[in-house]
Amino acid sequence: MEFTPFPDVTALAAPVFVASVAWEWWAVKTGRAKGRYETKDALASMSMGLGNVVVNTLTGTIALWMMMLAWPYRVATIPFAWWSFALCFVVYDLIYYWKHRFAHRMRWFWMEHVTHHSSQHYNLTTALRQPWFGPFTGLILVGLPLVWIGFHPYVLALAGGLNLIYQFWIHTEAVDKMPRWFEAVMNTPSHHRVHHATNPRYLDTNYAGVFIIWDKMFGTFVPEREDDKPSYGIVKQLSTHNPFTIAFHEFGGFLRDCASDGLRPWRWMGRAVNAPGWTPDGAHNRSVELKQAFVAAHPEQAGQPGLPAGLHVSQPGQIRTNLDKSGQH
Repeated sequence: MEFTPFPDVTALAAPVFVASVAWEWWAVKTGRAKGRYETKDALASMSMGLGNVVVNTLTGTIALWMMMLAWPYRVATIPFAWWSFALCFVVYDLIYYWKHRFAHRMRWFWMEHVTHHSSQHYNLTTALRQPWFGPFTGLILVGLPLVWIGFHPYVLALAGGLNLIYQFWIHTEAVDKMPRWFEAVMNTPSHHRVHHATNPRYLDTNYAGVFIIWDKMFGTFVPEREDDKPSYGIVKQLSTHNPFTIAFHEFGGFLRDCASDGLRPWRWMGRAVNAPGWTPDGAHNRSVELKQAFVAAHPEQAGQPGLPAGLHVSQPGQIRTNLDKSGQH
């Protein structure tokens, strides 16, 4: 079966992205919609988006090339039809869930993804704040099983583009809650605000791209609470709007940490494969420690969604309240 490339749907959607940002910015500034815009922050996010387009234009063929290398080794060929594309779209979103979860739970992948979380504001320009690493971290390889079971790389590219387009509109505070049935199945602004928040209960939750059902199935769903409004950004907030710093600050932090280990490759590997905040000496400051520290300070909230039921400390002093730790969400 012959496949021809589909149009780049994200490029086709670019005018809609620009118009939506302009509308939301105007609506927020005139008090017609909820949200916050800071000009320097918004311009930095849009600069990151432009840089991402350039990088992806230069490296996107590498990703497709890797997929095409896997195509001859498929176990079946799934024909392109409405039902097969719908199936591909759903399965792709499941793969996206795990790719996204790995991007938060392994520092090697977090080096790239941290860019998207680095804004302290949450508006449609935040959706454009994308990394400049391209396929550098290798996370794209997680999608190869879909090629091996018979989905053509072109079909996957179309599903991925539509998945990305869907995620654009959920980066806003202008929309409060969608109808209950929609919130139950789909990812929404409310669910994704939780994902971008640095509040302890919200760390490492709501990884979904399109369907929030994956988080509910795998135990990572936490609802947005009226009594705990999301605070955005990363635990060690950036104080700059320099796009190059935004793009590469965590990569630099990883290299500095490895340099401090000396010639101990096993420590470097430990830092790469463990969660952000992991340290070789065991004095971790991962999201699990931050959640435990919060429960220690607020024991009445233990067991609430996103928070541990009690304290599980493996060594004295493990729980720390110092949130200014390099390499954490």
